[in-house]
Amino acid sequence: MKEQASEGIAQFLTALGIDLKAAAMEKTPNRVASLYEELFAGMNVQSADIWGEIFPTEYKGLVAVTDIPFYSVCEHHLMPFFGTVDIVYQPKEGRVAGLSKLSDLVNVFARRPQLQERMTRQIATALETDLLAEGVVVRIKATHLCMLIKGELQQGTAVVTMECRGVLSKTGQLREEAMAILGGTTDVQTTQL
Repeated sequence: MKEQASEGIAQFLTALGIDLKAAAMEKTPNRVASLYEELFAGMNVQSADIWGEIFPTEYKGLVAVTDIPFYSVCEHHLMPFFGTVDIVYQPKEGRVAGLSKLSDLVNVFARRPQLQERMTRQIATALETDLLAEGVVVRIKATHLCMLIKGELQQGTAVVTMECRGVLSKTGQLREEAMAILGGTTDVQTTQL
């Protein structure tokens, strides 16, 4: 499959008038194919497969991991977008995952052609479905190179998406705690699924 991808990239570049015989360009199709193979490595990975052991605990509070870095590729232009993911969840009956697994979860969905809005929802759904979390907040803050390069956004502009589920989608003390963890206010409109 990589050979087919490399040939396709060579045809694409040639069709744009790029001389692949020029210095340092002969191996470009192979390098690009290898890069995208890595960038799309999450295509055939299921979120349920990454968790490993789920730990029982007496802890009753919220669990949060913030500023998880990610790199993804916008499916509209095949250009990178990157940023951070914040996850807050309310465990069900003390069931918690290893903290590094939240970063693994982000990478499952980031490593495929993606939309930020869909990725936000996919992470929230996985936490609800795989961990049976009673409540979830997922916030993604990202920079989209396709928008910056085209000049539609100013440098430093960020796109923010947030999905709130379960007990963390309702106004109340838990919601306020989750928003405080994220450094925000509680005056945020969310959609209950």
